[in-house]
Amino acid sequence: MGSCSAQGSANTCNSGATKRGGTFTYVLEKNIQQWNIQDTNGNTFENGEAIEVVLPMVFVPQPDFTVKLNTDLVTSATQTSTSPQTFVYKINPKASWNDGTPITADDFVYYWRTNNGKDCPPPPASDSTQTKGCLPQSTAGYDRIKSVTGSDSGRTVTVVMAKPFSDWKSLFGAGYPLYPAHVAEKTSGAAAGDAAHMSAAQMAKGWQYFQNNPPTKYATAGPYKMQQWVDNDHATFVPDPKWWGTTKPTLDRLIFKVITDATQEPVALKNNEVQGIYPQPEVDLVNQVKDIPKVTYSIGNGLTWEHFDLNLHNPVIGKYKALRLAMFTAIDIKDIMSKTVGQFDPKVKPLGNHNFVPGQAGYQDLVSGTGQGAGDLAKAKKYLTDARFTGVGTALKTPDGKSVGPFNCRYTTGNQIRQSECQILQSALGDLGIKITIKPIGAADLGTVLAGHKYDIVVFAWVASPFPSANAQQTWVTGGGGNYGGYSNKTVDSLIAQAIGETDAAKAASLLNQADKIMVGDAYVLPLYQKPTFLAVQSRFVNMRNNATNVGPPYNVAEWGLRK
Repeated sequence: MGSCSAQGSANTCNSGATKRGGTFTYVLEKNIQQWNIQDTNGNTFENGEAIEVVLPMVFVPQPDFTVKLNTDLVTSATQTSTSPQTFVYKINPKASWNDGTPITADDFVYYWRTNNGKDCPPPPASDSTQTKGCLPQSTAGYDRIKSVTGSDSGRTVTVVMAKPFSDWKSLFGAGYPLYPAHVAEKTSGAAAGDAAHMSAAQMAKGWQYFQNNPPTKYATAGPYKMQQWVDNDHATFVPDPKWWGTTKPTLDRLIFKVITDATQEPVALKNNEVQGIYPQPEVDLVNQVKDIPKVTYSIGNGLTWEHFDLNLHNPVIGKYKALRLAMFTAIDIKDIMSKTVGQFDPKVKPLGNHNFVPGQAGYQDLVSGTGQGAGDLAKAKKYLTDARFTGVGTALKTPDGKSVGPFNCRYTTGNQIRQSECQILQSALGDLGIKITIKPIGAADLGTVLAGHKYDIVVFAWVASPFPSANAQQTWVTGGGGNYGGYSNKTVDSLIAQAIGETDAAKAASLLNQADKIMVGDAYVLPLYQKPTFLAVQSRFVNMRNNATNVGPPYNVAEWGLRK
């Protein structure tokens, strides 16, 4: 039983030469409901893991939180001017989709126009099925581009910005790969190779095509191609003979197996039904894996963080800041940790920021000093009595006499830690006179529940990219693709907009922290802790690593293989 520590060797841990052959089965913890990772509803970690095996991106987040240029796709990506800010991408002359269509500037143009929030606008609120328009998980950066043009037979891409963008390496990648523009053009009746002139309706048709169809149905460009998708069961990948990249896969086959009950993962690993698992760690699960012979595992801390979110669309929660402050102050994060993740990761600490985790430059604890997460019942009750709530500690009522609650606390089914977190919250808020019902969410339905605001309080984790400013636009700005609870503060919007355009990283971090102080005061999301990650792999395989960013371990699947 070996362990692979992430300190200092995050990008090289478990390295080794491979030999030909073997099948590697890796666990996905949720079913994939729709296949467009760029879409708000398709933006799940599991979808990202499956899609990145077959679709290419410009910069790839690494286990040490840096990003690396994908030279199989582009031989270079450089900023050539600051006024206006301009980037030039040289596409690898060998890069092509596996139906023989070259990868060109047209693919970049299609990506930009569907993700900028303007050319393919989001569906109207009345369209609950969201079949009209594009609903990008984030417009960050794409909404600042003035033009994307191709030259040199489309192999050189020039991007000119209307406004500067600090996190430019997040464009066209960082966990959100390129989709084949020629497939979108064909399925929508647009002219081939002319993404620049597609209508909003044509782009929306292409967008939906990628939502509804697994990548078995269209041209892809990765070391593997997806041969089969069995809904709620597994995806089978085989090496793609058309792959031009430097590293050719040595595995015969790669399988992503859906197992939504985490308690079954160690069993499957022990019985050799799967060879690699990446579950959200719980104490029993970690101990079971430690007892399995010939397995290498690592516990890491990445860009994933656990949090309670309040739904500000709920009229009572949205209206009363004093209520939200009281709720967050009554919750005891240290108690939560000691009953959950602290049992197997004694180093875990409360998280004090919404934009940075410890280990990132810019991290400051802005939460602890406010008393939020301290479990300070007296202070929590004072917020309520000062704001003229009645029934404090028994049956809470608003200043105008309306009952507060009952509220639901929602978590993904089968996740023992989150169930415990809701139970601890239930008890803490019960002490304020608020009744909480605990209501699980089906393993694959988290995206739908969040986007449809079907919760009062929800506990889940953000799996962030290494780009703090771009993440902030997605999650905190009014109307952002990940701003599910309806948070809106004009000062925060303006500070984040400044951070996004600030090319000096230290100044950008300072602006984000100014915004964060205001967000803490608004009590919309309570950060709990930087979430431990846990990768366990049979030791006869090499080059699988705990990449605790939004791309996960499959960031380097071409290198996975049997130890030579």
